[in-house]
Amino acid sequence: MIFAKMIPVFAIASVALCQVPSVTVDGGNGKTIVLTAADLAALPQYTVEATDHGSPAKFKGALLADVLAKVDVPTGEKLRGKLLTGYLLVEAADGYRVVIALPEFDAGFTDRKIYLVTERDGKPLGDKEGPFRLVVPGDKRPARWVRQVTALKVKQAN
Repeated sequence: MIFAKMIPVFAIASVALCQVPSVTVDGGNGKTIVLTAADLAALPQYTVEATDHGSPAKFKGALLADVLAKVDVPTGEKLRGKLLTGYLLVEAADGYRVVIALPEFDAGFTDRKIYLVTERDGKPLGDKEGPFRLVVPGDKRPARWVRQVTALKVKQAN
């Protein structure tokens, strides 16, 4: 006689996990945070009018300097000596990367403002350019206007 053992089979409903878009911010000093759009919105917000590939646009977001302050990146009088060899590596979802020297957005060195934005013309950034985008007004070419930013990493030149 053959006995068949009944093994219950449980149907497991697959639940699609919604991943909240975020950007990793690494201060290069042992401090790293992950920011969501809500976290970025909690920082002081700015609206900047700029020209993007010949088209006028209104972007809204936070100053890059305020974002980096969350990971204690040195600024002002603290940004001196060897720290002046620091740079920010900006990484995008598609592998695109750019470098910005730390003094380029420090109020102690320049009046230039660089922004990490989440809105364009009053709407959240679309999939093609968001959810986070770097906006660098005043650049003659928008090559550093990184779309789909995933990471900001402070590093030191050797």
